Amino acid sequence: MDLKVCSELKFYIMAELKTKPNDLPVEDFLNSIEPEQKRKDSFLLLEMMKRTTGHEPQMWGDSIVGFGTYHYKYA
Repeated sequence: MDLKVCSELKFYIMAELKTKPNDLPVEDFLNSIEPEQKRKDSFLLLEMMKRTTGHEPQMWGDSIVGFGTYHYKYA
């Protein structure tokens, strides 16, 4: 990680995120879940999260299903 100092202010260059959203099909990931009951529960949870968040699901990395994004601001 690079560190630059400018006058009295310090600017830190953030590292790039390792887990990023992608276009992999969420359904393909959920269909790979075993055992069958866990897979059925996953699809039920998928529908609940879609209704609750109002967002469509999106894969983040190869094993995280996300719903929308949020930018945190730190003090």
